[in-house]
Amino acid sequence: MKNLADKVALITGASSGIGRAIALLYAAEGAKVVLSDINTEGGESVLAEIKAKGAEAVFIQADTSLPAAHENLVKQSLQHFGALHIAVNNAGIGGQLAAVADYPLEGWNKVININLSGVFYGMHYQIPAIINSGGGSIVNMASILGKVGTKGSPAYVAAKHGVIGLTEAAALEYADKGVRINAIGPGYIRTPLLNALDENTLNILKALHPMGRLGNPEEVAELSLWLNSDKASFVTGSYYNVDGGYLAQ
Repeated sequence: MKNLADKVALITGASSGIGRAIALLYAAEGAKVVLSDINTEGGESVLAEIKAKGAEAVFIQADTSLPAAHENLVKQSLQHFGALHIAVNNAGIGGQLAAVADYPLEGWNKVININLSGVFYGMHYQIPAIINSGGGSIVNMASILGKVGTKGSPAYVAAKHGVIGLTEAAALEYADKGVRINAIGPGYIRTPLLNALDENTLNILKALHPMGRLGNPEEVAELSLWLNSDKASFVTGSYYNVDGGYLAQ
């Protein structure tokens, strides 16, 4: 039996990278998948991949920095598939690089709105729907930088630290209501966020990981699958890093 058979899963940031890998894996594991991204072309491409393999899915364009977008995503999930059991709040951006005193205020607000407030808005609408569907699970995508700092990315670091705290608070609130909520902290993963980096910079990033390489989106997807499956039925309020040893240093 497939791990997510008869489940309805909503995934934000599903057009590329980690989100795409999660969407493809969940569909292969039997879930009916609601794909969301601000990138319509990429989202439609992933939708076509899933449908070509005989799985059920729908794509809904959404700007996850807006509360109304999350409300619509949940509404559309219920309209298309009649329930919502699983959510992965994965949408996020890297943001600009600058020290705190030089960081553009509009840049700060954009990163916080997408990477932190977007996760709150998602859970705000997802949790009641999941409860009404008989219970389920949520995975919030944090980062290794949700546990440690780094120079030049104050907004990203603050947002990802906030995601972990928000996950823990929500997990406690809904632990006895049939909703498990956990966070994942990827290390540096080969996604479009790294496409602009030159080979020398990529080699520096690889060296930060004791395993001597960057991670792959599929490796993060496998962890999210376990967390959102019944195999993790006693796991909530936890943070799992998938980082090649980065945080063990």
